Amino acid sequence: MPESLQPLENHSLWIAAGVLVLLLTWEGFRPFLPFFRGKAKQRAIHLLRNTVLGVINAAMTSLGFVLLWAWAADWAWSRGFGLLNWISLSAWMEFAIAVLLLDFWTYWWHRWNHRVPFLWRFHRVHHADPRMDVTTANRFHFGEIILSSLLRVPVLMLIGAQLWHLAIYETLLFAVVQFHHANVALPPWLDRGLRIVTVTPAMHKVHHSRIPSETDSNYTSLFSIWDRLFGSFRLRRDLHGIDFGLNGYDSVKVQTVWGMAKTPFQPKPEDEPKSE
Repeated sequence: MPESLQPLENHSLWIAAGVLVLLLTWEGFRPFLPFFRGKAKQRAIHLLRNTVLGVINAAMTSLGFVLLWAWAADWAWSRGFGLLNWISLSAWMEFAIAVLLLDFWTYWWHRWNHRVPFLWRFHRVHHADPRMDVTTANRFHFGEIILSSLLRVPVLMLIGAQLWHLAIYETLLFAVVQFHHANVALPPWLDRGLRIVTVTPAMHKVHHSRIPSETDSNYTSLFSIWDRLFGSFRLRRDLHGIDFGLNGYDSVKVQTVWGMAKTPFQPKPEDEPKSE
């Protein structure tokens, strides 16, 4: 591993926590939409519920899958299997290719989660948040995390990626995912410039719209190029008019931790008064 990349791997947890605190503070002082203006208790409940899911998923990944990914990477390296083990490149070039290919996989995995009904059952937990903010980046059903974690095993083998490639990619990915879920807005010129390379809040707000044609767009998580290449890039001028969430999933009981856990295993609930 290049020495300059070691801090990203060694301090990934602190980086994630720092980005979260920064964005929570930004949302508190300059929210794009006034979901929680004058509603500190509701904001705290929303944060707690989404964070509980995130902690469960992080613990499950750390205890159940990191060793499996390490085994997959070591298996490929020891047998000379996978793209990066078939070619001879510098460590920096290997890292760049690994990150691009991992993000390419993440794009298609996300897109399949919208297209395959079984996968959508789990992924809709993420989209059912009617108040998208930085904590929504943690709101994934454990079933989706299990499936994506298992499928990463053959992906790592085929790429020939090392575990540190994945660790640094995950650090970068989660920082950007927190950023583009945040209830903040950038100056139009800055958002426009950044989205040439990466996903911005303006892009991802469209993806969390209730309108199906908007929900089924902007799938990419780190590099915006995938949406442009595969025809899923979409923008919207009136971002203030976006209604986040999914129809039928607004009730208080659906928005609890237990309600989110049960969502994939139940039929679509009837529309009820929106959660407060």
